[in-house]
Parts: sequence; C-alpha cells; structure tokens
Amino acid sequence: MDTHKINTAPIHNLQITDVPWHRLTTPFGRGTELPQMISDGEYKRIANLIEHQGTLWQVTPWVLLFLLRDIRTRRPDRITLSELELYHAVVGAIEMVQEQADSQQSVASLTMLLDEKYLWSENGDPEEDELEWEEEEARGYDSVAFWSYYDYSYQLLKQALPDFESMYQHNSDSEIAEALSELVQKLQKF
Repeated sequence: MDTHKINTAPIHNLQITDVPWHRLTTPFGRGTELPQMISDGEYKRIANLIEHQGTLWQVTPWVLLFLLRDIRTRRPDRITLSELELYHAVVGAIEMVQEQADSQQSVASLTMLLDEKYLWSENGDPEEDELEWEEEEARGYDSVAFWSYYDYSYQLLKQALPDFESMYQHNSDSEIAEALSELVQKLQKF
C-alpha cells in the first residue's frame, strides 16, 4: 500500500478548525462533532465514526491526522486502551483491503480531499443527505477518493510507528503495552 509518501507541507500547519467537518461524512451522518470529541478524548465514540464494519469514511484520515499529531506531544503513559482500540480498528479495515493496493489510485495529496467536488453540501439537510447516499456514487465516494481514505490513513499510521514503538518501550501498564505491541507488529508488517 506504500504507493507514495504524504506531502506533509500542506498539512503541517493545518489546524483542526481548517477542516470542514460539517461537510465530511461518517457512517451516521456528518462529522460536525468530531473536533469536540477529539478535544474531549472520546475515543470510543470517535472509533464508531471513523470505522464501521470494515469501512473507513471521509473523516477517517483527518481524525487520525489530529490524534496522531497529539500523541507526539504526550507522555507515553498517557495513551488509553480505548484510543489504541480506535487505531486497531482502522488497521483492521486497512488489512482487509491491503491486497487491492497495487491496483488502486489515490488523490495526489491529502488536502485534495478537501476540494469542493468531494465535500457534501454546506447546509447539511438530512433529507438532502439521504438523497445523496441514494446516488450511484455519493459525493466523496468515487473510487479514487474512497481509496484515498484508506491510503492516507495507512500513511499517517505508518508515520506514527516510531511514536507507538516509543510508547510501547515506556509503558508499564501490561494491557496497554500488549495493545501497543500488537499495533506495532501490524504496522511493521505493512
């Protein structure tokens, strides 16, 4: 799946408020509440919105971008089991589609996924959204964009591997250390 490296220049200074969460989808609607959930560390709720039944969503790489940026600033013992379960869920979804990697194409940069052609309507009318889902190809879910959610999620997690390795080496909680060890092993296999 290592088709290209993330160009970090455009996303390096990106702030959580720069992402139009209200125009990105989850399995249960729009991602409007995600910035607050990220701030509050509501990892179980977040996990349900970024991965559902092996599927990643428009919000997934953006959530990972900010969560993984945050772990670099925390002490290794500040990671929780529910946060690790979130990463495991995304890795599991990526593992399910990994054999397709060679035949898929992604957008050229993560920020391209914020182009108008991929974003849902500004107003967020539930009836309009329902009609959009009934379209043959909902906005932001053409094959290239959809694959990009997996590819960029993979790239972000792979970039965070050294952070996870450090957390594993410096974490004394056996349950968390085991979850970190499993995550590190899966990411090393990619």
